[in-house]
Amino acid sequence: MKYKIAVLGSAKTEAEEVIQKARKLGELIAKNDCILLTGGCPGVPHEALKAAKANNGFTVGISPADDFQEHKQIDYPEDSFDLLIFTGFGKKGRNVITMRTCDAAIFISGGSGTLNEFTIAYDERKICAILLGSGGITDILKEIEEKYISGRKSTSEIVIYESDPEKLIKKVLEALGKK
Repeated sequence: MKYKIAVLGSAKTEAEEVIQKARKLGELIAKNDCILLTGGCPGVPHEALKAAKANNGFTVGISPADDFQEHKQIDYPEDSFDLLIFTGFGKKGRNVITMRTCDAAIFISGGSGTLNEFTIAYDERKICAILLGSGGITDILKEIEEKYISGRKSTSEIVIYESDPEKLIKKVLEALGKK
């Protein structure tokens, strides 16, 4: 079975440097024969998804919408998905399904939604990988983890902090047991 790696982060337009890093992550996920998951949203996650698809990767979007019509109404992308799953649970409900489905979660930039995804992944004991230097909430996740959530009984055993996409993917694959 292939590993499923979620790429999560800002659904808004980011700096070109952040977009390029997201694309590199998508490319590397595909080249390492893993499945790339997103929340079906635009922005940084979709850039990673398009790059994975361009490199013959398998891509999955987990949409908060009830169906394709609602997915389009909320202005979510329609392209590059091999599989688009409609949860009908809204954004926060969709986040739980995404985190339970993935084997590892990579976080790029983002705001409150990305923080929500991180805390769910952390509590679900997923491998959490943070792309440092990508802005948004990822700039303070280490402090949040160390001050407020580390050491709790049901928390992630592996949190990876790295600024280089290639090193980040290598560490995620090692944590998954893939060499």
